[in-house]
Amino acid sequence: AGWFRRLLHKPKPSSAESSLDAGRSASSSPSSSSSAKSSGSSPGTSLARSVCPAPVLASDINASGSARWAKSYDVCICHSDVDLELVEELVSYLEGQPESFRCFLQLRDAAPGSAVVTELCDAVQNSHCWVMLITPGFLRDPWCKYQMHQALAEAPMANGRTIPVLKDVDRKDYPKELRNLYYIYMALKEKSFRQIRDTIVR
Repeated sequence: AGWFRRLLHKPKPSSAESSLDAGRSASSSPSSSSSAKSSGSSPGTSLARSVCPAPVLASDINASGSARWAKSYDVCICHSDVDLELVEELVSYLEGQPESFRCFLQLRDAAPGSAVVTELCDAVQNSHCWVMLITPGFLRDPWCKYQMHQALAEAPMANGRTIPVLKDVDRKDYPKELRNLYYIYMALKEKSFRQIRDTIVR
């Protein structure tokens, strides 16, 4: 009970300190609920305490103590063979960013002589994020469905880790297994590549 009494009788800060603290909180807190929504704060978070997250810097991601280095790859790309050209462009874009993302591209990075399924499972387990390029070719290919199920089995309901990217696919054809995840619709390639990059950073 003594600590509770001390808490009640704790002296209030002077008016100068109060105004200084108010100024600090005003500069770091969002001014509207819309910015709180855009920062991804949960409904249970107090609006008075919600603060926009600081931008993630390449130097923070690349720091030797970063959790990034706990896995071999930042991104595993799941795609159909018919979309290889587009995927190579995406990988080139991601690896050329200031963060130098480490991408797993099966045809390039799988060890010769290894079992295909083993290589895929290892890549999925050793990647922070999985980008699924969902195209008509992806939907027709049983191997792509297998890749998708492997990624979902690795971390079910893992928000932000599985990143579906739709291209030339109607909403009605979006795989039902992914219906609980938001997707990126690829219309303009450059803009979509930037969205994918930003999502991986988050």
